[in-house]
Parts: sequence; structure tokens; C-alpha cells
Amino acid sequence: MEDKNGKGQSKPSNSRRNFIKSASVAAAGFYIVPRHVLGGPGFIAPSDKLLIAGVGAGGKGGDDIRKFAEAGNAEIAFLCDVDDRQAKKNRELFPKAKYYKDWRELYDKESKHFDAVSVGTPDHTHAIIAFHAMKMGKHVYVQKPLTHDIHEAYMMGEAAKKYKVVTQMGDQGSSNDGIRIMKEWYEAGLIGDVHTIHCWTNRPVWPQGIKWPDQKPPVPAGLDWDLWLGTAPYRDYEDMVVPFNWRGWWDYGTGALGDMACHIVGPVFKVLDLGFPTEVNCSVSTPYVDNFKPGYFPDSAPLSSSVHFTYEGKKGEEIKLNWMDGGIQPERPEELGPNEIMGGHNDLGNGVIFEGTKGKMMCGVYGDDAQLLPTSRNQEINVPQKYKRIPGQANGHYKQWIDACIAGYGQQEVDSPFVGYAVPLTQSILMGNLAIRSFNYRKEVEGRITYPGRGITLKWDGANRRVTNFEAANQYVKRDYREGWPELEL
Repeated sequence: MEDKNGKGQSKPSNSRRNFIKSASVAAAGFYIVPRHVLGGPGFIAPSDKLLIAGVGAGGKGGDDIRKFAEAGNAEIAFLCDVDDRQAKKNRELFPKAKYYKDWRELYDKESKHFDAVSVGTPDHTHAIIAFHAMKMGKHVYVQKPLTHDIHEAYMMGEAAKKYKVVTQMGDQGSSNDGIRIMKEWYEAGLIGDVHTIHCWTNRPVWPQGIKWPDQKPPVPAGLDWDLWLGTAPYRDYEDMVVPFNWRGWWDYGTGALGDMACHIVGPVFKVLDLGFPTEVNCSVSTPYVDNFKPGYFPDSAPLSSSVHFTYEGKKGEEIKLNWMDGGIQPERPEELGPNEIMGGHNDLGNGVIFEGTKGKMMCGVYGDDAQLLPTSRNQEINVPQKYKRIPGQANGHYKQWIDACIAGYGQQEVDSPFVGYAVPLTQSILMGNLAIRSFNYRKEVEGRITYPGRGITLKWDGANRRVTNFEAANQYVKRDYREGWPELEL
């Protein structure tokens, strides 16, 4: 493995040099003129159709692209993916969409010919792709979690405000009815004031808590590995990372918490209108490689973890949120019958329980299967609808963004805007990862290995994005990009 700056790699490509030059010009205040200002032969006004560039043309990003096309009033104008194998399906479905491998080249050459960007790449490249799209005045849709680290999330929010673009995070379940129903129940006082929340998932469903493999297989044809690495430190190619298992490696993914909490903790944020946590602590499973011999694999997220957040509610009250992953679940509430399913019915192994001063309520992932506890209470609910429902629910999440982009900045609401929702939710989730990574931080003291981040609570200063009582944790707030990749600067 080479160092984090990729020393010894080839010189930056022309597209990289051109992009950095363009980014410098944009930072100086000279922005590319939006397509709708230029007009010209064959021009279709944004009020008629939104032209989308899809960066990340396979996997979930590819699914998003298809959902935009199905939603109407949108055209997939460009496709971009570092892996031709992943892009194959959508290239066949959208033959008129010009294809690029490098998003920087796409931005350099085609910025006048699209209005918005959908980012469906691995977590570690979400921010840099979306941020530079916003600097060009493009609306952005970004898959969850919004970013890989806390600093990136902050910068995404600042960019959304400065460049006045329509933003939406891809936690499509936030447009489901269940979240609105629970918010109506809560505001009607059916469970009183919430003081404790339990959230859990059966993820990871990919390998975690393992050593980086020693093999060095050849890079597959069609994959630009250096481009796939992007901002991350250089490593030799490994089969088990692409296209899915990157989620379990800290250089690229955000583990089970980053993958699922937007769908599970997100409904809690919506119902309770939470902000930043004030403190967090955790415990993490330890893999053993032999009798009494723990393995130490800091590059990989753990097999399971339990994370405990403290928030300040709107009335100044303390709210505890407990997260469990790896299939570990909280104690069943006494109000739930022995044969009744705890959590969601459609995606077993995931769920949320709200504990209030007057009762409890429960849901599954995306806020689905909302129920009061005991479940017999659900026969008596008579709470008027207060919040508008989104036609199509999760599928409507896509059309909602398209319509808002066409209407223009500030004209229509979306369910997962960066400012006010996606940024604080993402930063809160990544604060949990801060605790998990601090738990496995180790140092040598007088010839003995110690773990100073274990057994403590991290105190969080949300305004300044810093842990105040354990300095080592702050190294995970902001990572350094690999040489040749520009930092996020407004």
C-alpha cells in the first residue's frame, strides 16, 4: 500500500488539471452561465423539463436515475460511472445520454447542457461531486448518507445556502406516510413527551470487522480503479470492495450506522425535530483471531455496535437515543404480545420504539408499519390529518425534487433538504461513527497498548464541530483528500 497521498502515482490527468483550474475560477466568483440563460437552438426551458446528469450509473445510483426518468418532467441527459460494467444497464436504457467515466470531465465539457446532478456513488465521493455541482449552480440529489465525514456535511449545507440550489438527500422513505402519521400522533399527545428511543438494524449484511486482504488481483476491464478511489488514500485493487462491500471499509463507507440510520433514525428526527447530539458513547464488538487473542482491524467498521446519543429536546428536556446494529435488538416492550413482531413487518430486523411519558409507539425502517403500543390502541386512533401526504410516497420523493428544481430555489419544499434536515441528521449519525472509531483508537504508553477512547462519553460542541474532551476523536471529523483532489472551499 502507498501513503495516503498516493505518492508514486501517475501525474494528474488532463481532466483533473482542467477541473482544478475550473474550480479555481469558480471560487474566484466567475461562475458558468446556467443553461436556461443561454437558450439557443433546440433549447427546452427548465420549466418544461429537468435535464439530469447521473453520476454513479449502477447500483442504487442507477436505480435513482431510472426513478427520475419514470417520474416525468425529467430527461437523463448524461451518465457517468468509473465502472463500465455497472453503467451497462442504464447506458442501454438511455442511449441518448452521453457517457463519461470522470465526473470532472463531464462538468468541464457539459455544464451548459444539464440543470441538475444525481450523485449515487460510494460515500467517500458524495461530497466532492455534489459540492462542485452546487458551485456551478446545479440542483443536486445525493444518496444517503449525505457525506462521509462531519466536515463535509457542514460544507454541503453551506454550499446549498450560498449557491441557492434545490437539494434532496436520497432517503426516499422520508416521503412515506408513516412518518407523517407518527408526527401527528406525537403532536396530538398520544404518547406524551418522548424521553427514550431505541433504534436497531440487522446490518451489516456485508463483511465487516475484518483484515484488508493480502491478495492483489488484477483490476477488471472497464473499471478505472484510481478514479474509483477518488479522494481516498491509494490502495491496490481488491475484488471484495467493488461494487458493494466498500460499505464496511472506513476509507470509503460509513458502516452499518451510516448505511441504515438515515432510514431508521431519520423518522425520529422528523417526528421530534432533533438537532445535534450533546454527547455520545458506545460499545463495539471485538473479533477474536485465537483464544484470548483479539484482532485489531481499524480499517474496517465493526461487526456490531451499540451507540448511545443524548439530545436536548425543544422544551430543554433530555432525550436518549440508543442505536444497535449487527442484529442486536433492545428488550421487547412489555406492551407487546409474545407473538407480535417487534419493529417493521416488511423488513424484519429493523425498527424504532419511541418511549413517552404517556405511552409508546413503534415503526419499522422508513417509518413503515407505524403502531401505538399496546397494538390494541390502534383501533381507537382518531387524530385528524395535519401533514400533506406525498403522492407515491417513496417513489414520490424523486418527483418532489424534480418539481422543486423546475419551480426554482425556495419555491417548493422537499422532504430531505440539506439545510435543516439532511445535514444535522448526517452529522448526528457520523458523530456515532466518531465514537465507534474512537473506541478502536489505540496508542502505546510505556510499552503497553492502551485504548483511551473506551469507557468514556464524548462531549460534542455542535457549533464548532469538535469533541471537547477527547482530542484524538477530532481526527475523524475531517479527512484529508488525496493529492490532486481539491478541498471543499466556498
